Parts: sequence; C-alpha cells; structure tokens
Amino acid sequence: MSTTLSFEVHTPLGPRSVTLSYARVGTGAPLLLLHGIGHHRQAWDPVIPVLAAERDVIAVDLPGCGESPALPDGLTHDLPTMTAVLTGLCEALELDRPHVAGNSLGGLLALELGRDRLVRSVTALSPAGFWSQLERRYAFGVLMTMRQIARRMPSPLVERLARPAVGRTLLTSTIYARPARRSPEAVVAETLALARAEGFTQTLRTGRRVQFTDDVPGIPVTVAWGSRDRLLVPRQGVRAKYVIPRARLVRLPGCGHVPMNDDPALVARVLLDGSR
Repeated sequence: MSTTLSFEVHTPLGPRSVTLSYARVGTGAPLLLLHGIGHHRQAWDPVIPVLAAERDVIAVDLPGCGESPALPDGLTHDLPTMTAVLTGLCEALELDRPHVAGNSLGGLLALELGRDRLVRSVTALSPAGFWSQLERRYAFGVLMTMRQIARRMPSPLVERLARPAVGRTLLTSTIYARPARRSPEAVVAETLALARAEGFTQTLRTGRRVQFTDDVPGIPVTVAWGSRDRLLVPRQGVRAKYVIPRARLVRLPGCGHVPMNDDPALVARVLLDGSR
C-alpha cells in the first residue's frame, strides 16, 4: 500500500511544498529505492520481499512519476532540485542518512546523494551519467520513442498486447532481458506510467548536460551493470569505475537495463551486500 507525504523543500525560489508517494515495508536499516525515468516504484517489486526481511525499505515514486504529482510551478526536474526533494523526504521521514539504491536515473540520483554525504551507502544499477555524447543521444532517442508509443496506444490495446509473452516482449524488451517474466498486469501498469509521467520531457531536456565526473569518497559505493543492457551499454560501467575508483563494480549476467525483474535473487543480494 502506498502513502502520500507532503513536505517543504528549500529552493532558490524559496520554500515550496512537494508531495511524493511511497511504499514502506520491512525492518532493519533504512534503504531508499529510486526508479528510472518514466518508471514507477513498482519496478522494485520483484526484490522487495527479500530486501524487507533485512531492511526498512522505502520505495518512492519520483516527482511526476507513478502516483507522485509533478513538481510545483517554477521548479525544474533537474539534479539539484531532485536532490533537494529527496533530502526533504528523508528529513520528513526522519531517515538519518539511509542506504540508497537506484536504477538508471535513480542510480544517478543515488550517486548525487552519496557525493553530498547524505546517505550511508550507494548501490547504483546501470546509473545514468557515464555515457559518451553518442551513447546519450542514442539512449534519449530510444526513450523518446518508447514514450511516444506508450502515449499513442489506447489502454485496451496495451492490455491485449501484455497478455501473451510475445506481446510483453514487444512492449518491454528494451529494458528487460527476460520480458516474458514480467506479469501482464505489471507491463500494463508500467506502460501507462511511462505514458503519463509528467516530468519525463523536462527530465530528458535537463539531462542533456549531465555527466557524472566526481568521486564519491567516504562511503561504500557499488555500481552494477546488466550484461544485456540495451539502453545504457555495459562499457559505461567501466567508466563509472574510473570515475569512482573505490567503487565495487558488479556484472549482472543475463540482465537488462532494469535488472530487478530479470534476476531478482541476484539483484537483491547485490543490494543487501551494498548496504552492509
């Protein structure tokens, strides 16, 4: 079950009220989970049962995604604003430097929080920001195409396509290496989430200037990459290791860009190890 929380964020325009939706389950050290662009917190569902046995898991819908409304007028979906929003969320939930894990855009945000020493550890799954300009343009082109397709398809068509394995493959093979493993209900929900994500376009626009070039000293960092990532190619993990030399670089065999669905047991183990 999700919960909605409103809290104040300090911005260059002054205090602003932001509302986020999240789900919280489990016991232990807090672990904040951040999804990718145009996705929603349910992307983490395959690994949450294992994580919740050892962690207090907080899975968040980022602003303008899932059940969270877009940012208030005047605020931009850029890295400084998103970092301030997530910092405000942690303060509102009384989370004192939680562990954080993120996928894609969420991985980049997790690294930003780690660089600012706002968290205890970072686990980044195929994080954005380690691309060449050619790789970034390719990834953004694929994402925009996925978004356009999702917005043009009526819901009944999405539901029909999601029933057979071949239809789920057509809809989600860009992000999953094993799309047939995703349930029809989950594929429908995430296709609609992509179509309705209010912050999608602005996030891509601001992302054109993003390159993660700083070390993340003083905290444990794990960077994991799916060997079959078709969106952010695996060689970007080598660049991440160069930028963050003390990071643990983990290969996820047989996994795509969103690996939680492709191999939940492996990804859960990586997340638990990274947050110890």
